[in-house]
Amino acid sequence: MKLNDISDNAGAKKARIRVGRGIGSGKGKTGGRGVKGQKARTGVAVKGFEGGQMPLYRRLPKRGFWNPFSKDYNEVNLGRIQEAVEAKKLDVSALVTVETLVAAGVVSKPRDGVKILGNGELKAKLTFQVAGASKSAQAAIEAAGGSVTILAAVAEATA
Repeated sequence: MKLNDISDNAGAKKARIRVGRGIGSGKGKTGGRGVKGQKARTGVAVKGFEGGQMPLYRRLPKRGFWNPFSKDYNEVNLGRIQEAVEAKKLDVSALVTVETLVAAGVVSKPRDGVKILGNGELKAKLTFQVAGASKSAQAAIEAAGGSVTILAAVAEATA
């Protein structure tokens, strides 16, 4: 076999039909669009139009709502924080805030703050200043000899 002998299987390539090239081509005159009307014209995109029948997206009921005052927190588990401490990305003596967690690469961006969750084990004695912490996380931090301060601005908004 040579490279110049290689070819597609018969019928693998289908030629494109060129429309609007005279009535003898079989796809001339109206170019397969039928006759007249909105859909025979160019630039028509009638998405969701069902010929005057009430469209599906209007027949279905509305559901749910978006709370404009909701907060979007970074949720960080204790195990992830311990990994950062062991990798020497977090300083044990320094205060742990959103900014230090972003600098350590534990969270990608600050958002509305950080909430500490209790999954994993924390061995280091750390001082946290965060938007929130679960009860299990607070208990684990205090058991390790650390402390948690919940920021006042966030605590007022939730109360």
